[in-house]
Amino acid sequence: MPVQKRPGRRSIAAGAALALMSGMLTFVVATNADAAVVGAGSYTETPPAGAALPNGCGSLTTNPRQYVTGNAPSGAVPTNDWWSSLLFKRTDCAYSEPLHAHPLSFDTFSGGLGMSYTTTPSISGTATGVGEYHYHYQQDLQVGVAGLNSPDVKVDGWSDWTVTPYWSDGARTLKATIGHGLPFAYFQVTGGNAQLTTAGTPSVWSNGGNVLGFTAGGSDYVAYAPSGATWTVSGTSITSSLAGRGYFSVAVLPTTSSTSTAAKQSLASGYGTYAHAHVTGTRISYSYNPGGNNALSTTYAFTTTAREGSASGTVVALYPHQWKYLSGSTPITDTYVSARGAMKVLTGAASFRTAMTFRGVLPEVPGVANSGADLTTLNSYLAATQANPEDNRGPDTYWTGKGLGRAARIAEIADQVGNTAVRNSALAAIKSRLTNWLTASSGESQSLFYYNANWGTLIGYPASYGSDQELNDHHFHYGYYVAAAATLARFEPAWASSGQYGGMIDLLIRDANNYDRNDTRFPYLRDFDIYAGHDWASGHGSFGSGNNQESSSEGMNFAGALIQWGQVTGNTAVRDAGVFLYTTQAAAIQEYWFDSSDTNFPAAFGHSTVGMVWGSGGAYATWFSAEPEMIQGINMLPITGGHLYLGYQPSYVNTNYAELVRNNGGPPTVWQDILWEFQALGSPDTALANFRANSGFTSEEGESKAHTFHWLRSLSALGTVDTSVSANHPLTATFVKNGARTYVASNINSSPITVTFSTGTTITVPAGRTVTTGAWSWTGGSGGGGTPQPTTGGPTTPPPTTPPPAGAANRYLISGGGLSGTAAGTGTVSVGSAGGGNYDGTPRNPVTFTATGVTNTYTGGSTAFDLFVDAGPNVGNGTQVRVSYDLTGDGSFDRVETYRYFATDPVGGYEHYTQAAGLASSAGTLGNLRNGTIRVEVWNAIGNGATTLGVGNQSIIRLPLS
Repeated sequence: MPVQKRPGRRSIAAGAALALMSGMLTFVVATNADAAVVGAGSYTETPPAGAALPNGCGSLTTNPRQYVTGNAPSGAVPTNDWWSSLLFKRTDCAYSEPLHAHPLSFDTFSGGLGMSYTTTPSISGTATGVGEYHYHYQQDLQVGVAGLNSPDVKVDGWSDWTVTPYWSDGARTLKATIGHGLPFAYFQVTGGNAQLTTAGTPSVWSNGGNVLGFTAGGSDYVAYAPSGATWTVSGTSITSSLAGRGYFSVAVLPTTSSTSTAAKQSLASGYGTYAHAHVTGTRISYSYNPGGNNALSTTYAFTTTAREGSASGTVVALYPHQWKYLSGSTPITDTYVSARGAMKVLTGAASFRTAMTFRGVLPEVPGVANSGADLTTLNSYLAATQANPEDNRGPDTYWTGKGLGRAARIAEIADQVGNTAVRNSALAAIKSRLTNWLTASSGESQSLFYYNANWGTLIGYPASYGSDQELNDHHFHYGYYVAAAATLARFEPAWASSGQYGGMIDLLIRDANNYDRNDTRFPYLRDFDIYAGHDWASGHGSFGSGNNQESSSEGMNFAGALIQWGQVTGNTAVRDAGVFLYTTQAAAIQEYWFDSSDTNFPAAFGHSTVGMVWGSGGAYATWFSAEPEMIQGINMLPITGGHLYLGYQPSYVNTNYAELVRNNGGPPTVWQDILWEFQALGSPDTALANFRANSGFTSEEGESKAHTFHWLRSLSALGTVDTSVSANHPLTATFVKNGARTYVASNINSSPITVTFSTGTTITVPAGRTVTTGAWSWTGGSGGGGTPQPTTGGPTTPPPTTPPPAGAANRYLISGGGLSGTAAGTGTVSVGSAGGGNYDGTPRNPVTFTATGVTNTYTGGSTAFDLFVDAGPNVGNGTQVRVSYDLTGDGSFDRVETYRYFATDPVGGYEHYTQAAGLASSAGTLGNLRNGTIRVEVWNAIGNGATTLGVGNQSIIRLPLS
């Protein structure tokens, strides 16, 4: 781990409310000088006794503009950004820590700006234990003014994803503009010649007078001086008088498929068109269209100033979460290496746009299976929470938030099943806790918020995990408050009004991620890195590895809370901001925390997930624990109806959980509830079986047995998230199991609505209710709840899967162990129990089917299969298949494919196990078969019971052969 780590774990809390007048909050300052009144709530403007305040070097506590020039924007200074250590200095009271902008990284010194483009990661740790990878800052060159010796570096300006550092020693000045996605750094100098000092003697590969191409530190750079100027190279020094015009730029070239001089010169020439169109501002805008199937359009715009020439565009590199959703533009073929994976390049762009689809959130998953004995079980778990829904959490902002989150889940579930006693107890606890925190009494020092005008921030006391001195984690903490307030607002809308506590909740939202650019009391989107697409947790970011964030899921808790708060209060600006944060960050999490496409982490890193993202890389680690359950679980909790994004790729869920078991040396022994709830988004039946077999565990601090059982039992009935479907309302979701869809829509407002899904399915939803269709038809929610009942039983035989592709060499599994090209009569074979062991990936007593003497041509496709499996009433079985190809029949298998096991349900009737489960591993290369052999092995990887496999005219292997 990097040095200077913060103690403890990330915090979470949240508060949200609405008090708008002409688009701005209206404050009435009370006669008590200590408090500012907001509706029925209030905050203090005087620090509570003993309160720690934001602090850094020198007088930063009282003057955060100590390192800001007069040119910088007015209003609250930004924190929690990739460049925050420039301003919020904590370790070096003159300069910054490395600034990882991507593709370039920077550092600041008395003589100017250091530049680094690192393409080889440093990897430490192991593939089964704590480990991390970093593209460390390794200086290629320093850019400055000859003789510059500045005592410090200040911030001359900033925009949405750029910053302008400034140096002055009284005789010379240097101003640089750097930013995310910019391969260029732009410079203005006075008092001397521009000077580039390289790491070692540079290798010059192009010298066109004012344009110099050279290699330094193993990377290719181009320095662009004004027309008529020249560059002089002497040893490690490159200088230019800039023809007296005082501006220039330096660009790093992408990692290309060709290293020839001609290729470099061609790129340098293309980039040169935009070298003097200096980027002087960046700005994001987004548009959410619920009526257009929840479409989100985001525009990333650049303002440029032409120092010479007439170019108005620039060169920009896009992160994976951007180029995968790019609309209306086409990148060039060259790419940059970065800590986030390959960055693709647009040239000549003044802006670019991404088009995403918001998949919806829910107040809670519908309890479609909570009936009979399961309803009795759930109510017994709910009854255990009635006396203490928050589980006595607190007293600081994080742990108070955790308790509020627990109570909100209980209230939502109890309402669904009509358990009004428990629901009302949970709502009362939420109301009491929030009302206390959102009111500041004279002389009070606990459970209140303090507005610090110097830093433009609202701090809750008691603070925790640096939320006061370092401005860490406000989105984590306050997200819980906002989410709980949204639940309370469903049942007591008056409490959430601007005249009551809505205004205070809105202040909490604005503090963590101010959605209103006109409100300069707080920085715009404080915790959210607009270009990187995700939050940063550290307020100061003063680490050698840049800024960091651990619990991406707690950041998403904040975004999901905004959606629900905005929806329930009618504040579309808050709702839309939540949709933007949620949808963008959901894509970023899949790429940078999960790497679900297996393309962004270095191949040698060995992990399928990280616990922490750093500016320079990622770490399979946390601030507080080395246990795999917590390293992986911290990016899952809290599990809510706003966390369905975790299941957007069910096969990856299984990959993630399998790594946990592997690294842990077995199933989880702590945080089982969080991990099973996550597992349920990929293998819901197995997750429920895990709970039923091991229900004596200790709940995670923000969880309850009631919520865990409800979540697992519901998803076992609903299946996994179906991302192929969208809707025209934000509170929706679609699930699929055995090919059958269940559509869900929730209405937390006071009038009925009709929701239309992209498949054409419509649902009419009464006020205050959640409604489902599909295999289940259920209406539940406030006003009495409802007991869900299935409209039809699950099919005895699942619906047919996609027919075999034309020309495929299809083979049926036949009793006796054959693989026949023709179907036989219906039959069954028994697949033996795993005996309670774990044989994931390793066949144990498999049922084997073999075809020999096979001669076919490989078509270039992939293996497909459809196995009919039925575990009967057996709980927790997981059937697995391995397909092996011996291309020449010599007894050696040239291609072996092992698929992830399929978790069967404990209900009689066949289920389909198909290749959609995904490859667990593969080895070798498939090709033409000449007198070859094909072998199919089927076994139970987990479970204590046998599984029936349908054969004859049922289970089939679809071979990519003709």
